[in-house]
Amino acid sequence: MTLLLTRIVPSPSSREARRDLGGNDNGIRLHKRMLQMFPDGVQGPARFTFGILFRAEETPRGPQILLQSHMQPNPSRLPDGYGSIETRSLDTLLSHLQKGMVVNYRCVANPVRKPRATTRQADSLPPIVALSGNAAIEWWERQSNASGLEPLNINAHPLAMVRGRRGSEGAAAEQRIQHARTQFDGTARILDAEMLREKLAKGIGRGKAYGCGLLSIAPAR
Repeated sequence: MTLLLTRIVPSPSSREARRDLGGNDNGIRLHKRMLQMFPDGVQGPARFTFGILFRAEETPRGPQILLQSHMQPNPSRLPDGYGSIETRSLDTLLSHLQKGMVVNYRCVANPVRKPRATTRQADSLPPIVALSGNAAIEWWERQSNASGLEPLNINAHPLAMVRGRRGSEGAAAEQRIQHARTQFDGTARILDAEMLREKLAKGIGRGKAYGCGLLSIAPAR
């Protein structure tokens, strides 16, 4: 399994980059922009075909976009002057993962629960309930364990919700996207390296098409 990580540093002078990163619907616009760098006309969802996961985040030097994929993206398909782009392989990192290793991690995820029908009716709850506070941290602990990780510490930081319309025309214009987001950071011990490699490729939780679920790790020093 080959995984590639592309780091995009948007140019402050690029109108398209500023537009992609602005507003609560930035995850929807970035979804379309990331897909733009891959071939058209594939059978089935392109995100699954190319293993696309991404995350926009702020750094001390400004915003960046991390894009993970199985295939090398084609930056020439981005608008001129969009930003600087660098791609590297994650294969060496993946091959060195082993049980007992301590890693730093980051993941922007969509922590939710699905209440049972009886609970929904009794409490007038929606089909999917966003989690926050201790409930979100407990959700992350469960997700970490299912990913082959034992969290040693967890910092949970709520982010703005991704919301907007799936498209601007036809049926897509009537479909609303809404994903609550929490950024999880900390250190963890690897319990199962193979399980972790699989989850790194697949992502965690819901909302993967719109900037959630990309798990990033690095050996702790």
